[in-house]
Amino acid sequence: MFLIRVSLPDRPGALGAVASAMGTAGADIHAVEIVGREHGRVIDDFMVNLPAGMMPDGVVSACTSLPDVRVLWCSRYPGGAGLESDVEVLERMLADPDQAAEILTESVPAVFHCHWAVLVQVPGGPIRHATPLAPDLSTQGLELLGELTECRTLELPAGWVPQWVETTAGIIPVGPDLSIVAGRHGGPEFLAAEMARLRYLATLITSVIQGDNA
Repeated sequence: MFLIRVSLPDRPGALGAVASAMGTAGADIHAVEIVGREHGRVIDDFMVNLPAGMMPDGVVSACTSLPDVRVLWCSRYPGGAGLESDVEVLERMLADPDQAAEILTESVPAVFHCHWAVLVQVPGGPIRHATPLAPDLSTQGLELLGELTECRTLELPAGWVPQWVETTAGIIPVGPDLSIVAGRHGGPEFLAAEMARLRYLATLITSVIQGDNA
């Protein structure tokens, strides 16, 4: 399974042309999600399955052969993972408000199409919750992330954690004493629209908890 992020013109027929090109190249499209719109363009994430032994290069080439279409990112997607909506996450948070922060952390990779997420007590740790593919963040690793109380993105070089690849990270505060750190191996950068959605879900956690205690 691969996740392919594509930037295409925001005009009728563009999405269908990309989907047709992927299908002709041998990709089986499982899901498509609009990630954002900007400057007359749409950014879509395609979750595709490729036949055994087939590399994604042919699918990428088929997409970029179309006029004004760019592939921003192509990466293996964790086996068995799916795509989850913001509303589905909110429903699960409402059903278990005491674990709302942990539920959001666990959901981040599926909702925002990244590789891992951790929930950190701020300042300085410890790690409260981590998804299966998250790095083992020591105190030094947390220090390299810098300030954890501001919503922002950052680029981390290869080796920032021993034997770890270049990583694009997003930091989202959750209340006064927790933050979620989300990571993508090698990119792409977190879009402003993605960070806004993450920030919105994070702010809802306080409302969820207060509603449960009312």
